[in-house]
Amino acid sequence: MKAVVSITIDEEFVVHDIKVIEGEKGLFIAMPSRKATDGEYRDIAHPINSGTRDRIQRIILDKYEEVMMQEGVSEED
Repeated sequence: MKAVVSITIDEEFVVHDIKVIEGEKGLFIAMPSRKATDGEYRDIAHPINSGTRDRIQRIILDKYEEVMMQEGVSEED
């Protein structure tokens, strides 16, 4: 895990605890989740289509990369 972020949508709705994770194919986001009684993790909040998910992920990862560059942190750190 590289970071935990919050987003505000249209200055009306906030989603906390979105994780930025480095996987085998690069960075991706994981929406906030909770462990259910059956032991499985279920997203608490999530986009309902892939286009919206892609857009949210791109916005978060672009901002993450911008902040890392400002702080002088490279991806290898």
